[in-house]
Amino acid sequence: MAPDPLALFDSGPQTLIQDDQGGVVYRPGWLDAAQAQRWFERLRDQIPWQHQRRMMYEREVDVPRLMAHYRHDDPALHPILKVALRSVEQASGVAFTSLGLNYYRDGQDSVAPHHDRLEDLMPGYPIVLLSLGATRTMRISRQQPPRHRIDIDLQAGSLLTMSYASQLQYLHGIPKQSAALLPRISIAFRVRPRAPASPSPPLPRPTAP
Repeated sequence: MAPDPLALFDSGPQTLIQDDQGGVVYRPGWLDAAQAQRWFERLRDQIPWQHQRRMMYEREVDVPRLMAHYRHDDPALHPILKVALRSVEQASGVAFTSLGLNYYRDGQDSVAPHHDRLEDLMPGYPIVLLSLGATRTMRISRQQPPRHRIDIDLQAGSLLTMSYASQLQYLHGIPKQSAALLPRISIAFRVRPRAPASPSPPLPRPTAP
């Protein structure tokens, strides 16, 4: 059963950052605990998680988490992701085209401070993060003076909405933690730019008679 979008407001949204595009807003309790746990367990066990490597400081390193990515119209989209997509779209009024999943297996899995690649986002549209599983701390920090930092505990069943404008001013990340932590899954809903149309192939040159 899809969550009631009105429950977002019953749980008390918290505005962490203000800007003219909606800022950064945290909404705990969007999913009840039992449903969030069911979604976590099924996605943990049924998503074909990928282990990736990336270049960093001139050497190839492991990405410290598992990942998966789907387009909104992907035939392989998991049924839970279909329900989550419809529900988040209804709550936000945005038609998202991309779902990015991260699986943090323990406290050592992390993501470094970053902003989303602006060329991969449609200007003016937000990013929405749904958290499942164990609570993890997200660190949000301003890139330019006056610098300040916000640490927010992302609970299971919560939504975090980040405006496009916030990506211009702030970095966000999930730092490593030395404490033993249970796994967490995040689902990021984004609007990607449309791929440019493929150019028409050149017409063959006429041959001489």
